[in-house]
Amino acid sequence: MIRRLKYHEIDFEKYSQCIENSAQRKYSATKPFLDLTSGKKWEVLVLRDYEAVMPIPYVMKLVFKIVQNPRLCQQLGIYSKLDDKKINDSFFNFLSKKYIVRYYAFNDSNEFSFQLNFRKNYLILPDSYENVYSKFSPKRKRKLRTDPEILKDMHIRKISFKDSELFIRNTLKGADKARDIAKYISLFEMLYSNDCLFFEGLYYQNEIINIIAVYTDEKTAVLLGTFNHQDYVKLAGASILIDKVLRETVEHKIFDFEGGNLPNLDEFFRGFRPEMKPYFYISNNAKDLIRTTIKKYLKI
Repeated sequence: MIRRLKYHEIDFEKYSQCIENSAQRKYSATKPFLDLTSGKKWEVLVLRDYEAVMPIPYVMKLVFKIVQNPRLCQQLGIYSKLDDKKINDSFFNFLSKKYIVRYYAFNDSNEFSFQLNFRKNYLILPDSYENVYSKFSPKRKRKLRTDPEILKDMHIRKISFKDSELFIRNTLKGADKARDIAKYISLFEMLYSNDCLFFEGLYYQNEIINIIAVYTDEKTAVLLGTFNHQDYVKLAGASILIDKVLRETVEHKIFDFEGGNLPNLDEFFRGFRPEMKPYFYISNNAKDLIRTTIKKYLKI
């Protein structure tokens, strides 16, 4: 039996145990991450006594609750000890019947008895750095062999949100409106303030030319943002920074590239020879949402 629990009704100890012991474990389904990215606007579907859970984030539009993955939250879906198509189908049907869904992404381990649209994501599973590096494409390895004359004018260091903010604002891609940019910046600030996000900066001749934003927990390091000065793209600063984080974390943590739809991003990620892990999603346009809302709430 699947139950729908509002935020204040959730047993967070049982919820967290289910997530951490699940076959599908994702950082993005943990309470701390969801609380910050959704502003605590999420509830959960629960099978029996937390044998399986499905977090459901939402936004309010007038009086309507619209399901939508928060910014920076790529995958959610169903979590259980073993991924089971029948259980997943039941959760999917519950979601479809009881909610108005704008966009919801399942996790890359969720399988269903029917076909859904999917998106790509890339992971590097824990391994020695030497083994990981050996799999890099020849092109990626060449880019990491920086000319000594250039290298002497370069240095890398972790930098604060305050020192990163202006550069990120000026180079953020994928957010078309000033309001969207402000929301992403606010999320980065909250995650940084809660000690789960750090920024690595690459300086060339004492000027920042690249920054990456990396979210971390005990099991995962996640590339939440890559920001590049267009005048220095040939110096391959993003590759240098990602390589540094891999060197420091990949032996003990999954490295999650978080995917993306920008041109050339797919090719860039594949140069590190990660494992491609597609995930299913539901997406409805404005017309579909209006039709669903009318059916569900006005009984027409």
